[in-house]
Amino acid sequence: MSVNGTWGGEHALLEIKDTSASIEFDCAHGTLQVPLTLNRGAFDVAGEYVQEHGGPIRSDETVDRQPARYTGSVSGNTMTLLVRLTATGQDRGTFTLTRGSTGRVFKCL
Repeated sequence: MSVNGTWGGEHALLEIKDTSASIEFDCAHGTLQVPLTLNRGAFDVAGEYVQEHGGPIRSDETVDRQPARYTGSVSGNTMTLLVRLTATGQDRGTFTLTRGSTGRVFKCL
C-alpha cells in the first residue's frame, strides 16, 4: 500500500512523495527519510525536527535542528504518528492524520 500523498490533522500536515517527505507542525517543521514503507501497517523512520519561534529570524541565528524518529501505523485512510527526539527521547506529540486532509497547523507569529 502506498502512503504517498497529503495526510493532515490537528496540529500536523504531512506530505509524502517518492523521494521526499516533509511535515509541518504548530511552530515547527521536519523531514522524514524516504521511502516511508509499511511493515504490517507500521513504520519507523529517521528524520529531523526543527523547532521554530515567533518573530524574525536573525542572520546569525542557529537553527534548532534535531534528529528525530517518526513512528506510527496506517489503517485505511488514518495514520497515527508519534514524533520523538532521538538525542533526548522527548516526545513532541502523537498525531492522528487523515489521507487527503490539509489539517490545521498554526504557525508562530
